[in-house]
Amino acid sequence: MAELLLDSDIRIWVFLPIVVITFLVGIIRHYVTILLSSEKKVEMQQIADSQALIRSRMLRENGRFLPKQSFLMRKHFFNNEQTGFFKTQKREPVMKNPMTDPSMMTDMMKGNITNVLPMIVIGGWINWAFSGFLTTKVPFPLTLRFKPMLQRGVELASLDASWVSSASWYFLNVFGLRSMYSLILGQDNAADQTRIMQDQMTGPAMGMPQDPSKAFKAEWEALEICEHQWALEGVEDEVIAPHIENIRNKSI
Repeated sequence: MAELLLDSDIRIWVFLPIVVITFLVGIIRHYVTILLSSEKKVEMQQIADSQALIRSRMLRENGRFLPKQSFLMRKHFFNNEQTGFFKTQKREPVMKNPMTDPSMMTDMMKGNITNVLPMIVIGGWINWAFSGFLTTKVPFPLTLRFKPMLQRGVELASLDASWVSSASWYFLNVFGLRSMYSLILGQDNAADQTRIMQDQMTGPAMGMPQDPSKAFKAEWEALEICEHQWALEGVEDEVIAPHIENIRNKSI
């Protein structure tokens, strides 16, 4: 197939409008999410439990810088069989069912409205308004396996796989503008579609809290096998040795 040359008007009326529309939709989605977001209530007991787990982990990681007696005192506080924190504190797992909790159902509906619905509507409109356009070409050769991804809406078997259609250009912008969103809106923004999809896949969006009893048991086992290894052995001699050497040299 002969080499294609794109009309310069495609850059003005197709290429740039898709970038601007995608960017502005992300900005609007960010502020709409802020307006619709509800404050999540966090109980003081959950905060205290998380802080205790953090203290125990810090003790395991940095206990070598504490004297042995101090390390054992802290370990005794957490792991003693009769009075240890992880042995005496019993927590009941609170597993919320998203189908019966109205607040979780509302949050899921808000997430669908602000994230899924705009992508479907704008993507469908762009596919209808700019159907059949080639917007750009990647500066390196690609195999035929990339054609379904980069040439959505353009069914030409003889077309080079490096060309990008208007619909594919929209989806590339949806996931490729995250750096611009982070620069303008900050790191934790609601316009980053990739982060939102990761949250939905990993589970926080479903609102399933961690079982504190299992976390306490795992941390107790990790701290129980942790032995004290004094990392500052002989540090006094290393600090004083240069000064003693200087004194000896002066006396001589």
